[in-house]
Amino acid sequence: MNAPHTGATPFDAILARLLALHPRRIDLKLDRIERLLAALDHPERKLPPLIHVAGTNGKGSTVAFMRAILEAADKRVHVYTSPNLVRLNERFRIGQSGGGKFVGDNELADALAECEAKNGDAPITVFEMETAAAFLLFSRAPADVLLLEVGLGGRLDATNVVEHPLASVITRLSLDHREFLGETIEQIATEKAGILKRSVPAVIANQPRAALAVIERQAARMKAPLHVAGEHWTATEERGRLVYQDADGLLDLPAPKLYGRHQFENAGMAIAALRVGGLNLPAASFEAGMTRVDWPARMQRLSHGRLASLLPPESELWLDGGHNADGGRAIADALADLEERVSRPLVLVVGMLSTKDCAGFLKNFSGLARRIITVPIHQDKAVPPAALADIARLVDIPAMVRDDLESAVDVAGKLDLAPAPRVLITGSLYLAGEVLAANGTPPE
Repeated sequence: MNAPHTGATPFDAILARLLALHPRRIDLKLDRIERLLAALDHPERKLPPLIHVAGTNGKGSTVAFMRAILEAADKRVHVYTSPNLVRLNERFRIGQSGGGKFVGDNELADALAECEAKNGDAPITVFEMETAAAFLLFSRAPADVLLLEVGLGGRLDATNVVEHPLASVITRLSLDHREFLGETIEQIATEKAGILKRSVPAVIANQPRAALAVIERQAARMKAPLHVAGEHWTATEERGRLVYQDADGLLDLPAPKLYGRHQFENAGMAIAALRVGGLNLPAASFEAGMTRVDWPARMQRLSHGRLASLLPPESELWLDGGHNADGGRAIADALADLEERVSRPLVLVVGMLSTKDCAGFLKNFSGLARRIITVPIHQDKAVPPAALADIARLVDIPAMVRDDLESAVDVAGKLDLAPAPRVLITGSLYLAGEVLAANGTPPE
């Protein structure tokens, strides 16, 4: 399901009609998207050179680093990511000289309408239709590179119709979307490794041993050269800078603008993918990319806006859309680093979906958070705030319930805490979208 957008758009009626065609259950397969793309005269075969990115955590950040580096080298970069936070347009960034822009409402509506007309009344998922529309848009606008993020899984994801990318990328894997991808890390790795293409180089993040073994076997079958973090390249923090090294040499770069230890690895993934993909970029573009990168709702500091104004002076308001156990661990590490720099009592405002391991996510913050305030998310399968508060108490974090974001942030600022608190809103990208809309600071 798409995150809600604000205000009517020319494509609202189209999306409503498409929902009626959505299969009763999301059965991952490629038949529907392949049929539609054939009817559209195969736009997926007319795309710019592309890099295909799968994984559980870090996909979007890795794409954001690649975009920042490429645009710093004056490349025109198309980008397809999901989910959107506030508006559907965020999924479709059209490359331009001087930096890409989100697709306009009318242009997106036209592409969706063209896909709808070719699809007719045949069953299809909304994501499949959006992906077909993306391929239409990207095939018709000139660009140097397309950065293509997998929606769910990999092997049977709608994006996996592309045949010969410059490179395949698999970021950190963990247990998520188990209802679709499997209950074990090996099963999930099998789905993610399905994006590997014959003879196409692949960049792989640090993985659990069992997951890496699955990826290695699939790479051997596809004769896909592997470039594994820690084996073929490294990205480490040294004296507050990012030091990247591979067989082609060393880069000594500024620390990534995106906050958190995990972003050093994501930045390394981006650098490795661009170098493995043979794009031959100048060192200055890697330097500029580290400081220009932008990716909302990933340890994002909200220093102004309607929600931020509800907190007392000297407070901090942060936002992260993390929602699984490993994502929670990365957020907790980032918060611990913040605490070492400037000590403040931590309050979490949390909303989550019932499809997530809520206890596994929240237990990362036991001993860090003074209080959790639970809120609703306006999505199907949202955990009721009272039930989420009970889960927080089970992992030994005091919890309270509020009915909306505004009252939650307001009460966080009025707790008897000193000094002024550090407030983090987290637990869901859908909640993150609601936060950015309510704060008046949507992605650009």
